[in-house]
Amino acid sequence: MFAAGREGGALTAATRLTEVCAEHGEGPLWDPVRGVLVIVDMEQGALVDVAPDGTTRRIELGGVTAAIRPRTSGGFVLATERGFRLLDRDLNPEGEPIVAFEDERQRMNDGGCDPQGRFYCGSMAYDETPDVGTLWRLDADRTVHAPLTGFTIPNGLQWTADGRTALHIDTPTNRIDAYDFDGATGAFTNRRPFVTIPDDVGHPDGMAIDEADGVWVALWSGSAVHHYTADGRLADVIEVNAKDVTACTFGGEDRSTLYITTSRRDRGDADGPGAGAVFTVVTDVRGAVPHPFAG
Repeated sequence: MFAAGREGGALTAATRLTEVCAEHGEGPLWDPVRGVLVIVDMEQGALVDVAPDGTTRRIELGGVTAAIRPRTSGGFVLATERGFRLLDRDLNPEGEPIVAFEDERQRMNDGGCDPQGRFYCGSMAYDETPDVGTLWRLDADRTVHAPLTGFTIPNGLQWTADGRTALHIDTPTNRIDAYDFDGATGAFTNRRPFVTIPDDVGHPDGMAIDEADGVWVALWSGSAVHHYTADGRLADVIEVNAKDVTACTFGGEDRSTLYITTSRRDRGDADGPGAGAVFTVVTDVRGAVPHPFAG
C-alpha cells in the first residue's frame, strides 16, 4: 500500500532507468513502432532514443528541439527554435524548415496535437519575460496560425478523451487550466482553472493524460509528478530523485509505464546524480495514445 503523500495523494517512488542522457530532457514520446522512448535535449538540439533497458542513442540535429509528435504518413513533426521540421521514420530532417516567427528573443517550448491532427507548440522568451509567448498551430497544409497569446512559459498541452476540453499550463501561474475546445475551428474558449498547485511543492511543467482523463504533471523544482483525477483530486505523488522534473508520458507495450524526464540545466551536479536521467514508474492505468500530426 502506498504511503500518504503531499496534499494526501498516495506516495510512491520512480525508478531511475538511464544514466544522465540530457542537459535539459523534455518532451518524451513513446514510439510504438520501434518500441523506444524519444526525448528532446532541448537547448542542446538533440533527440535521444531510450530503449526499455535504459540504453540510449543520441541524434544531434542542432538548434533547439522543443517537442515531437508522430505523423499519420510516417515519421515525425518536430518543433524547433522558431518553427517546425518534418522528420522521417529514422528521425532525419526532410523538406524545408517551416518558420512560425522571427523574434530571436524567443524559442518554442512544449506542445502536442489535437484530435484533428493539428500540431501546437507554445513559444516563450529566453529571459522569461512575462506574457509574450504564443501558442502556435501547424496545420496539415503546413500553414501556421496563432490561436492563443499572452503566455510566459507555456507547457503541457493535452485533450480529454471526448476532444471537447483542452488542458494547458502556463508555468508561473502554478495552474493547469481547462478550455472549451471546438474541433471544427480549433478555437479555445472559456479558460478556467482545473488544478492549482501550491507554490511550495513545485511548478507545473510537462503533462500526460491517461484513458480516464487523469492528468499526470511534472513539477519543476518539486522532485515529483502529481496525478490528478478527471475531477481535479490529487490521487498519486510520484517521487523523483532529481529536483527539476520536466515532463512525462506513458509507454511500454500496454502504455502503463510512466516515463519521466528531468533537467540538470540550472543545477547540474548540485541536483544529484539523477538530474538529466529518465525515470519510470509502473501505474495501474493506461496512457491515452498521443494524437498524430495529420500533415
